[in-house]
Amino acid sequence: GDAEKILSKTITSSTYALKPDDFFGMIPKLLVKEGAVLQKGQAVFFSKTDPRIKFVSPIAGTLKAIQRGAKRKIEKIIIEESETQESLKYDVEDWQSLGKDALISILLESGNWPFIKQRPYGILANPEDTPKAIFVSTFDTAPMGVDFQYILNKDQEAFQTGIDVLNRLVDQPTYMGLDKSFSGFFEKIQNVQSYDISGPHPAGNVSLHIQKLCPLNMGDRIWTVRPEDVANIGRFFLSGHFSPIRTVAVAGNAVQNPKYFPTYIGVEMKSLLEDLTLENNIRVINGDVLSGTTSHSEDHLGYFNNLVSVIPEGNDHRMFGWLPFKDNQVLSLSNTSLSRLLGKKRFNVDTNLNGEERALVVTGEMEKVFPLDIYPMQLIKACMIEDIEKMEALGIYEVVPEDFGLIDYANTSKLEAQEIIRQGIELMIKEVG
Repeated sequence: GDAEKILSKTITSSTYALKPDDFFGMIPKLLVKEGAVLQKGQAVFFSKTDPRIKFVSPIAGTLKAIQRGAKRKIEKIIIEESETQESLKYDVEDWQSLGKDALISILLESGNWPFIKQRPYGILANPEDTPKAIFVSTFDTAPMGVDFQYILNKDQEAFQTGIDVLNRLVDQPTYMGLDKSFSGFFEKIQNVQSYDISGPHPAGNVSLHIQKLCPLNMGDRIWTVRPEDVANIGRFFLSGHFSPIRTVAVAGNAVQNPKYFPTYIGVEMKSLLEDLTLENNIRVINGDVLSGTTSHSEDHLGYFNNLVSVIPEGNDHRMFGWLPFKDNQVLSLSNTSLSRLLGKKRFNVDTNLNGEERALVVTGEMEKVFPLDIYPMQLIKACMIEDIEKMEALGIYEVVPEDFGLIDYANTSKLEAQEIIRQGIELMIKEVG
């Protein structure tokens, strides 16, 4: 289901959306009302905890609707594209002469700051902090993950400019992870501390890189930026206009011709899917199959997503499915399935859980797919009982929910480990700060 290295035409849609839930731990405060006419790059809302952090419109248009959920929580802000695309312009021609504080002010005002996340917790970075380091991982090892070398091959200048800007915000050069087998143009990027990544998922996850290269100590902050967002920051400082570019791979074994589409942040999902040949009875996932969210054609692309996964629904039930000879196409960590005789082979996957939620059993299987120097089962249990001291001792500051994606997929208890860790992090933010 991997996307072929084919770049299709630029995808546009009639509406685009910003979803506050894409920014973990952020409470939005609106700056405009329904019906407001917006320019590209104009602020739509800001963070209630830090009003300096602004979130801007990816396109010029009219604020069509504000969708709310329980307790009037803002779930989605929908913007209808206009025919003329007017964009706010910032004076950044002489940005190299600006100090750190001035650069941060421009990033905050222009809406580029949300591209920068912070560890611990995976929340938006605090502009008041000076991070211990900044990490950029250019190798996506998630299932059907995108090839950033292919996506950004023609944006070397923008990427280099983005790196140069980030280096002004930290006391040492940015750490950049490279695919050991083929790093492409990333090898030519200067003023970085490069390191090689190899091996299966989650080898590309930044949490692992931080633990190995620049471990978090109490009170430390480390910032992370996705590769295409580094280029978006670079494009802003080259042009003065906010860059909302997203190159999206629509992939999965339910897509007959998976490929890449250039588009913009918050595009409609149906615009990405309408020209593709899809199987019937499918599930569309906003993100990768391990840590993405279930979506549909009327939904909009997540703010940070470069991948839309489409796989068959697994609503079939196998009688006596636990028998080793029942189905040799079942992936298994143990030797109870005949699939072990097939060696390393790719499988067509669907959404079938192949079982139901059951009690945790100490089998050591979580550790097989979790390379961090942390005890995952013990940390999950500490989060479930909300024991803050144990959570701290077991490494809650070093992880984000996506690090537990393979545990979700592989453990026999079928528990939602990512959701448990997310709730644990929310508790830490509330109680510890």
